[in-house]
Amino acid sequence: MKDPEILLHYIDVLLKESNFTRAAQELYISQPYLTQLLKRIEHKLGTKIINRKTTPFTLTKAGVIYYKYLETTTANNQNLAKKLIRYASPKKEIIRIGVLESLGTFLIPELLPDFLAENPNIEIQLSETFPRNSETQLLNEQIDCYIGQTPESLNTELDFFVNGEENYYVIISPQSSYFKKDRFILNQDEYNLKEILQQPFVVSFSNSAIRHQVNGIFHKFNVKPNIVLESKSILTATNLAIKGVGLTISAASIIKRMNRTPINLLPLDHTLIQIKYFIAVKHKKRLDPGLKKLITKFTQLRIQPSIK
Repeated sequence: MKDPEILLHYIDVLLKESNFTRAAQELYISQPYLTQLLKRIEHKLGTKIINRKTTPFTLTKAGVIYYKYLETTTANNQNLAKKLIRYASPKKEIIRIGVLESLGTFLIPELLPDFLAENPNIEIQLSETFPRNSETQLLNEQIDCYIGQTPESLNTELDFFVNGEENYYVIISPQSSYFKKDRFILNQDEYNLKEILQQPFVVSFSNSAIRHQVNGIFHKFNVKPNIVLESKSILTATNLAIKGVGLTISAASIIKRMNRTPINLLPLDHTLIQIKYFIAVKHKKRLDPGLKKLITKFTQLRIQPSIK
């Protein structure tokens, strides 16, 4: 047994069940085989990797090191397979897409299913990371295109194609003194925005696209933000705001995915802040046929998320 991914699965199940018989049943292997496999691994390593004297079973310190080794080896094997696929399957076109995670959960499902069905010879590899990382990867040709928002801030060495837009809202929960009962979408001029911006806010990290725009609003109104919590994910920040941790600024495509609870949404003027979606490629780089098709598909999408 040399497959690190399978070994990881076996160890996970054994730790979860803390019993060789039950673990073997779940893995559809015999209990003696599982026992001997673990003994062979420990003999080869010269140390125990699972403490089975107490329940639940736990990894020993050596076991933690071995477990991380298996994780790293699995990841390396998967990365190697991705890099080799264009040589192992030359008829297959690989498109490596960089995308912000929160944006990918909304936009990628709109774009890829039909595109892949129409182009079975194309394989997609996603890289979900922060905008600046995606830009760097695209400039270094580690990815083939980058799907994002706010193209105004893009590096000039990138070409982009814009499609779709949506507005932002301030989320006001019932815990806020600004909450209005039996209302959902407020009028844009219902509150003094500068006053609202002085309230406690939950925001995404500074290297996210939406945070750059939100910072611009605070700066425009000359308000020092009262940030009570930062999150890597705008999805998390939105959920926390809905639960009353603070106000936040979020978009329709994100708010629509949350469980409906009593909240107010204060629309923000599109001249202050607005999402514009784009797909970017490296300037002057020759585009493969599949990537050209993907760009065309993207520009044909109807991207207009709204809340009613």
